[in-house]
Amino acid sequence: MKHQTNNQNISGLSKEELLNHVKLSINPKFQDWVLFQNGTYIIFDDADSIADIESEAIKLIKEFGPVNSGGRSEDFDVTDLNKTKGWIVSGYGYGIYTYVHPSEIKSKIPDIIEIGLYGRTKRDLDGNTLIVIHINRKLKS
Repeated sequence: MKHQTNNQNISGLSKEELLNHVKLSINPKFQDWVLFQNGTYIIFDDADSIADIESEAIKLIKEFGPVNSGGRSEDFDVTDLNKTKGWIVSGYGYGIYTYVHPSEIKSKIPDIIEIGLYGRTKRDLDGNTLIVIHINRKLKS
């Protein structure tokens, strides 16, 4: 699978900006994760048993990324971030999160519904486009 070279996603953040915010949003104990173009990332608890985490991430985002009306894929939870600006939106699918930057939200005082719906839209887009922009692996000892 080729990595996307286009540095823009729907948020308007550059690939480098998005990557920096996502790195700061992830607990450092989790070193194995895959980031998709629009800010959805998948964290792997035990990646040592997975030969190709990129293929596994694509398989998971295909299954849990797209939003289907009336299903569990519509559920979400929003978490405020401490180490960077923004929020992570979680939902259906273990270890799958979507980063939302404050500049992506139109309201001056955003609410959880607006943030969650926007994050869910980004996850849906990543679940349909399948563009990986970064793979993070822990160093082997």
